[in-house]
Amino acid sequence: MSSDKKEPRSTIFDIDKEKDFPDWFGEICKVAELADIRYGVKGFTPFPPWSLMTMNNMFDILEEVLQRKDHLPMLFPTVIPESNLTKEAKHVEGFVPQVFWIEDTGDDEKLEERLALRPTSETAIYPMYSLWVRSWRDLPMKRYQRCSVFRSEIKSTRPFLRGREFLWIESHNVYASHDEVKAQVMEDLETTKEVVTDNFGIPVMVFRRTQWDKFPGGLNTYAADTLMPDGKVIQLPSTHDLGDNFARAFDITYLNENNETVYAWQTCYGPAISRIFGALISVHGDNKGLRLPFKIAPYQVVVIPIFRGDDADAVLKYCEDIQKTLKKAGLRVHIDKRDDTPGWKYNYWEMKGVPIRVEVGPRDLKGNKAVLFRRDTMDRETIDITDLKKKVLSLGTEIDKNLRRIAESRFEGLVVDADSFGAIEDALDKGKIARIPFCTTEMEGLSCDEEIKDRTGGEVRGTRIDVEEKPEGVCVACGKVATEIVYIARSY
Repeated sequence: MSSDKKEPRSTIFDIDKEKDFPDWFGEICKVAELADIRYGVKGFTPFPPWSLMTMNNMFDILEEVLQRKDHLPMLFPTVIPESNLTKEAKHVEGFVPQVFWIEDTGDDEKLEERLALRPTSETAIYPMYSLWVRSWRDLPMKRYQRCSVFRSEIKSTRPFLRGREFLWIESHNVYASHDEVKAQVMEDLETTKEVVTDNFGIPVMVFRRTQWDKFPGGLNTYAADTLMPDGKVIQLPSTHDLGDNFARAFDITYLNENNETVYAWQTCYGPAISRIFGALISVHGDNKGLRLPFKIAPYQVVVIPIFRGDDADAVLKYCEDIQKTLKKAGLRVHIDKRDDTPGWKYNYWEMKGVPIRVEVGPRDLKGNKAVLFRRDTMDRETIDITDLKKKVLSLGTEIDKNLRRIAESRFEGLVVDADSFGAIEDALDKGKIARIPFCTTEMEGLSCDEEIKDRTGGEVRGTRIDVEEKPEGVCVACGKVATEIVYIARSY
């Protein structure tokens, strides 16, 4: 790469994320090489190395947590026979409008039965569960798969946040009782906090969704929302209490300890890693580009050699020794040997969000020193090379804590009490979440939700499950006595 190359886009990345988030997001996906929308099929986006390497690290963390909690991996085919998809009436009613269908083969021969590209995998997996679950000794059965799912998204698409193909993990669990199902739902919510908040630094609020907004065919849905820079919320992992509805539809029965044939109880859990990645770059990024958490960055450290005169070989050898030392400590390290100026490289890796940069020139070599730069605070310090490994590990922990702290600070004062449409709209216009008294009857609640959406652009996210809240007054929309407290937000 020649030294007269034009400055990278990172040096002119001057879009204000807070004021113009949509343009910021589109630009960072482009210049940081996270997604390429030129593929030519709406909602289907290639993921170049930088985003995929990050998402693979995110997958690894999530899979480690699931396996530690006794989930085992599996993998099912991408296609689902139409007869399977239609077995659970409410489920198919909820998903068929979003399904991509395969109807013929390459030689234009019609298939005997249409095949759906999986929008989610209950109807693919559960016919097999009816064969795999035979006795109470087979339970609990906790399984997950890492795969793509496909939905014919009718809204506008945007890489990671809303597409027609996304990467996720889905776990599907089978139990002998509904109490075990409820315990698994709580475990899933704990997994969400451990992975999304503790490891990725993204704060969430967890809600029980309304009955008209739950997973099709299930009893209840619980979902984690986070706040985006434009004041909208986005749903991240959700977990579903399926009751015995799918077991009855797919004949998932077993012999209990009394030798009786009974239906099983089930849950499913769907963390979409590609969507969580979209939230992560949005929450942590700034006007210079990405700021990736240390735990998941493809390169945790990038080493920049600074050449002057005839010292290139010695400086490069010094950098390679640094790389070896840090790799032995289990870190992901890259030396940027390209023929570009140090300033160009600084801007490039700041835009890419690498957490720590090590700068080494002839003066550092002579003094047995190195300069460390941390992306989150843009601070530099010179250290003795013997302290390098200890300091980098310490900085990595500090960076992740700081990114989480900054993200959580945006949740302070986020919820605003509202008792009128005007108060709701005012809160939403300020990027807040409105807390309101609400009615609960399903059809009345749906009607009230639609009126709120029409008049304010917000929608009911559900009720909090981590706090008990006593409603007072009347439903904002219909004026009937309120029976619960719900939260209103604009969303993706």
